[in-house]
Amino acid sequence: MHSDHGQREVGDVEFMELAKDEARARMLRKMMKNLAQGDDGDPLAAMARDVMSGRRGIREAIDGLPRNESLEARFDTFQQRWDAMSESERLAAEREASQYLDEQRREIRAERESAGRPNAASPRHRG
Repeated sequence: MHSDHGQREVGDVEFMELAKDEARARMLRKMMKNLAQGDDGDPLAAMARDVMSGRRGIREAIDGLPRNESLEARFDTFQQRWDAMSESERLAAEREASQYLDEQRREIRAERESAGRPNAASPRHRG
């Protein structure tokens, strides 16, 4: 496992260009933060650490990922799992994702309200 205590961490806004929506940007940031906790030898974890530290933007990091068998196998596994799902399982997964995005929107609203800025943009940096 890798840990970067005390280093700068990017906020939701750094993911807005790719996500196009505050809740999706927050979800992507949280996913990247989680991915960054992976093993040092994992290329996805290394990419996520670069993004979360601000060393590289998300698009640059994705474009710079090495095309290797382990990454392709991960994507293939995900695709196989998705393809194996029934239509009702896919709909349930989509509902769950929608509910998660709604939770992110509520979290963003609550943060703004507690800061006294109900219509302000998302915080740039979160710790």
